[in-house]
Amino acid sequence: MAHIHLGEGSFPLWALIVWTLLGVGLIGAVVYRIRKGGIKTHQIALAGIGTAASFAVFQLNIPVWGGVHMTLTGLVGILAGPLLGALIALVVNIFSAALGHGAVGLLGANTLVNATEAIVAYYAFKTLIRMDWNSFPASASAATLGLSAGAILMGAIIVISGVNGSTLPRGDLTIAVAGLVGLNLGVAVIEGMLTGFIVQFLASVRPDLVGLGDHAREESAGVML
Repeated sequence: MAHIHLGEGSFPLWALIVWTLLGVGLIGAVVYRIRKGGIKTHQIALAGIGTAASFAVFQLNIPVWGGVHMTLTGLVGILAGPLLGALIALVVNIFSAALGHGAVGLLGANTLVNATEAIVAYYAFKTLIRMDWNSFPASASAATLGLSAGAILMGAIIVISGVNGSTLPRGDLTIAVAGLVGLNLGVAVIEGMLTGFIVQFLASVRPDLVGLGDHAREESAGVML
């Protein structure tokens, strides 16, 4: 949902290096964890579907305050998990940058933003499910929380980096970015609700796809006892 739409050369060189190195470090850690622990077959299929859906929705841009759109990264994190969710964020950003949607130099920063959304959404969803929340409020809240974290991180990256050629003092830039973050937080609530409906439907027909298969079996066993 959150995405830095600035063009090439908008960030100082030091900032590009810092965010790129952090992005590479995150993806490196993800790949290491995947190689060490492996992934399940159904996760690969979900990753492919999630990547296609996220990329398609991501291209539907609403031209408001530099561009606002949905990415379904919260849903991707809930379905594919935090590791594959981070990789999907990278792939979607690479494809989008190739089409001119986002600067190539900002791949590291944007991957950090969108991977954060997927990771936070996943762990928030699992935590709420363990607290016996129903699938809809758990997934809607988790997705909203993840997307909000991404929006705040996006704003922090822009303010920390500064924008080349901008005549705004740092304080005014912070205020302008805060407005953009606030707009994205509003969109996060809408996308969170959409994610909740999707996860609720999947939980009713294929609870295993959203990691609720074991939870449902435990509830059934409890009723039988």
